[in-house]
Amino acid sequence: MSLLPYVIAAWLFIIGLYGVVTSKNFIHLIMCLVIVQSSTYVLLLAIGYKVGGLPPVFAGVNVGTPAVDPVVQALMLTDIVVEATVAALLLALAVQAQKRFRTLNPDKLQELRG
Repeated sequence: MSLLPYVIAAWLFIIGLYGVVTSKNFIHLIMCLVIVQSSTYVLLLAIGYKVGGLPPVFAGVNVGTPAVDPVVQALMLTDIVVEATVAALLLALAVQAQKRFRTLNPDKLQELRG
């Protein structure tokens, strides 16, 4: 088993987190958050991978044949849907912030009244 996917996942997470912390623009912040989320894809791929593993369809397959874990595949699809939904919602909020406050810089937003 190789450590390379885990190193890549950690690198993506650290780079994305650095971008989130240092961002001065909502669009940049959202894209960095997407990068952090993509590190989970690499991690799930590394966890579910088996050398010589077959797809998780067991019709006509001998007992004891290695297969990849279908639960990890389902988690990854769920992760992709959640990430796309969160990114769309955050981008919609960024558009509304631009319309209302005329800036995408979080530091220059006015205090909300209401």
